[in-house]
Amino acid sequence: MKQFAPATLRNREPILKVLKKILPSEGGILEISSGTGEHCVYFAPHFPGCIWIPSDINEGAIASITAWKQESGQKNIDYPLMVDVTKPQWYQTFRESQIRAIVCINMIHIAPWDACIGLMAGAGHLLHHGDKLYLYGPYKRNNQHTALSNEEFDQYLQSQNRAWGVRNMETVVQTAEKQGLHLQQIIEMPSNNFSLIFEKQC
Repeated sequence: MKQFAPATLRNREPILKVLKKILPSEGGILEISSGTGEHCVYFAPHFPGCIWIPSDINEGAIASITAWKQESGQKNIDYPLMVDVTKPQWYQTFRESQIRAIVCINMIHIAPWDACIGLMAGAGHLLHHGDKLYLYGPYKRNNQHTALSNEEFDQYLQSQNRAWGVRNMETVVQTAEKQGLHLQQIIEMPSNNFSLIFEKQC
């Protein structure tokens, strides 16, 4: 049942270096769109005081995450939950989970824009003052692609689904701010990706 994403092997260490600086030492870490599950089994051992809560919208991904979790034997990873962030009040499921951070890797560009809106709404409700939302992926800046490869990737995504595409960073930031999430840091990552770190302000 395990699935493999080649990009995970390339990006997991650079992402982990950032997460070590921003994630809390205890509490729940909710991962939205966990994909294959390879990220969570790699990251969770580095945060032994936290409970890593994976999720995805795809049944195949849920099965893969479960398989990776079981093989890892990692005690601080929950079984994955089916989550669709475009659904109203999807976040109610996690009200009692003491969420202290939300991690979302490579989702916003491979999902309709409503997924970004829903993610920010949920983060706004679940996170408390000082908690972090972490996003990773490609972005345009001032509506301009930062690399030719990203422009080609954007065209490919839209050929698969017109609702997908590389988003404008400033628009994502504005959407977050409406939910009390302040952009704290932008970090350039390998392969023309970015880490965006938001902090809940109120």
